[in-house]
Amino acid sequence: MGNVGCTSFFPSKNLGCYGDGGAMYTDDDELAKKLRMIANHGQSIQYHHDIIGVNSRLDSIQAAILRAKLPNLDLYNQNRARAAAFYDDALASVNWLQTPKRSAKSTHVFHQYTLKLKEGVNRDSLRNYLSDKGIPSMIYYPVPLHLQKAYKSPLYPDGHFSITEKLSKTVLSLPMHSELDEKQLTYITQTIQSYTIE
Repeated sequence: MGNVGCTSFFPSKNLGCYGDGGAMYTDDDELAKKLRMIANHGQSIQYHHDIIGVNSRLDSIQAAILRAKLPNLDLYNQNRARAAAFYDDALASVNWLQTPKRSAKSTHVFHQYTLKLKEGVNRDSLRNYLSDKGIPSMIYYPVPLHLQKAYKSPLYPDGHFSITEKLSKTVLSLPMHSELDEKQLTYITQTIQSYTIE
């Protein structure tokens, strides 16, 4: 994971708490000490601030929720993979979309299940169609990082990362969580299969 690994425990994540939360991991003792200080107002001794920090401690209630859910994480991930396999099979014949690709050398835990729509598909029209049928969908990261105001640079103008820009305009994520049942998955996929491209 590098020098520091980071995990979000946002409620929609594979291991989610009931509010905001996250964790950082490192095997470097000095770096771990500094990370703990940053997350605790820059202090290692109460009311003695050695560095500038933030209040980013995981509260006890969220930690208790995560502790109770952690033993089920493998099951949650298996359920997500099962839902993704159902989507893959049911949507394989829909020629105007591409399901997620996976490497044979790894596994996928499917925090999201994101389709890539082919040229000519009106994403907003499809989203509205799904919404009218009671199916939520999401466009994650509709503006690429290099086009965000905070990161704009003349070094990376519009068109510089053309694949990223194209994907930000053509991807759509379907409902994905560990509790999706076959009836829900069937409804979602049959609704997509019945969509007519405008």
